[in-house]
Amino acid sequence: MAKCAVCGKGAHFGNNVIHSHRRSNHMWKSNVKSVKCNVNGTPKKLYVCTSCLRSGKVERA
Repeated sequence: MAKCAVCGKGAHFGNNVIHSHRRSNHMWKSNVKSVKCNVNGTPKKLYVCTSCLRSGKVERA
């Protein structure tokens, strides 16, 4: 699973717990997109989470 190039956000792991407290493994994937961004003036493909895109931390190419 990809990680955000700006904030480092990636997949989270834990347990799915049902009413009877039986546990199974669960993975929550963050909303990471492949985006063309300007890095030092040149366009480059990066994995960026949508919260970084919305906040304006990344300039799209």
